[in-house]
Amino acid sequence: MSDLRDAAMQSKAWPFEEARRVLKRYQKAPPEKGYVLFETGYGPSGLPHIGTFGEVARTSMIKRAFELISDIPTRLICFSDDLDGMRKVPGNVPNPEKLQQYLQLPLTSVPDPFETHDSFGDHNNAMLRRFLDTFGFEYEFISATDFYRSGRFDEVLLRAAERYDDIMTVMLKSLREERQQTYSIFLPIHPETGKVLYVPMKEVNAKDGTITFDDEDGQEMTLPVTGGNVKLQWKPDFGARWAALGVDFEMYGKDHSTNTSIYDRICEILGQKAPEHFTYELFLDDQGHKISKSSGNGVSIDEWLTYAATESLSYFMYQKPKTAKRMHFDVIPKAVDEYHQQLRAYPTQEAKGQLNNPVWHIHGGDVPESRMVVPFSMLLNLASVAGAEDKDQLWGFIQRYAPEANPESNPDMDHAAGFAVRYYNDFVKPTKTYRLPSDLEREALKDLRAQLADWAGGLDAEELQGIVFACGRERFDPLRDWFKALYEVLLGASQGPRFGGFIALYGVDETIQLIDNALAGKLVG
Repeated sequence: MSDLRDAAMQSKAWPFEEARRVLKRYQKAPPEKGYVLFETGYGPSGLPHIGTFGEVARTSMIKRAFELISDIPTRLICFSDDLDGMRKVPGNVPNPEKLQQYLQLPLTSVPDPFETHDSFGDHNNAMLRRFLDTFGFEYEFISATDFYRSGRFDEVLLRAAERYDDIMTVMLKSLREERQQTYSIFLPIHPETGKVLYVPMKEVNAKDGTITFDDEDGQEMTLPVTGGNVKLQWKPDFGARWAALGVDFEMYGKDHSTNTSIYDRICEILGQKAPEHFTYELFLDDQGHKISKSSGNGVSIDEWLTYAATESLSYFMYQKPKTAKRMHFDVIPKAVDEYHQQLRAYPTQEAKGQLNNPVWHIHGGDVPESRMVVPFSMLLNLASVAGAEDKDQLWGFIQRYAPEANPESNPDMDHAAGFAVRYYNDFVKPTKTYRLPSDLEREALKDLRAQLADWAGGLDAEELQGIVFACGRERFDPLRDWFKALYEVLLGASQGPRFGGFIALYGVDETIQLIDNALAGKLVG
């Protein structure tokens, strides 16, 4: 264990780099609260999207890394800002017009348009927790509504009233002059309408712990800042939450990065050391636009899990968190295959290499064996030429290629076969476009067919790849034009697998028939 810890202290894997920053906070003395607290925040104004999952996944990786380099206990809190007023109606909910009348109400006071939970906030919180539970994350969930109303936030809210002028000074510097005239860090929740009010304060009474304001109808009201009668504006809320919980680490998207100094200073004014931060690049849809909860663009967690296993999504999240990521369906096959490549490499690596391997961080060091005998991308091509409607069709080819494999002993292979059929039918099949070969390509295909007809060497992928190379080497410059022709003429796609491996999986006789069909023009049309 000590050797592994030593390796972790030197590892350049980003979760270990972040974990060492957190550990440095307590190099002189352990935390008084008895643990290191990692936090992720979630705004349930819309259905949880994949970026929210990414925050929890990545923070969990840092937490696991910390647990290897330190004996200090850890906690991970997922905090939902569900007391926020609903500013606009999301477009991806049933009957959105019915929610218009509930604008400005806290999300936990807005009826659930899906009619499955007590409120829209409760529905979205439940979805988030279900997603996180699917991945086996160890976390504690806190609802802002409960946090405010139960009194757990009261001490910090009273302190905010005492230090109101100091916090306002920080905030006013960041606001336009027009906004400064009406801004307050406190948002009253109207005792009659239940709406979250954006109104200026007439008085903040630190001694009594109250605020006085005029509501939207001009009626003067006084409310205590405690007990859920008031919530904080979102920027002060960030820093105040850190102070109330004693947060040591939180990551967020780069759209928050300009506010980091504000969050930190408010936390310090309220009596706590600001946490360590990690800013990640945003997730983009297939058009390069930021993924939004309210518009529902990009890939949802459920959609990803329709086409691939949970670990592939965790792998995608591990990769280059400070680089913007395009989250669309075409990234899934690559993520699946790269994840299994890393699984296969793991047992051969020394400790340093294993700690730098994404699968260590995905599985917390308890890394399983890959039982994928065929790459996912190859399964997609197989599903394409076989016109597969179910995974049993693929297993016929798989077991001829790898006789020892079966659904029981290769469950990840079995799941992948099912995912491949689904992915093929939903994404590949609608876009398949075959073309006829050129004269040069026809000549090369006839040569390949003749050599395969004479082949008696079995299903050795490398030897078959050598035949494919030989047929193209003398005819094509660059050689990639030959492989591009194979994909476009035989598979109806612009790119594809190592073709020798494809022949080994699909079968020599079947490939000969495929070439015959292409030469006869039967694949076009």
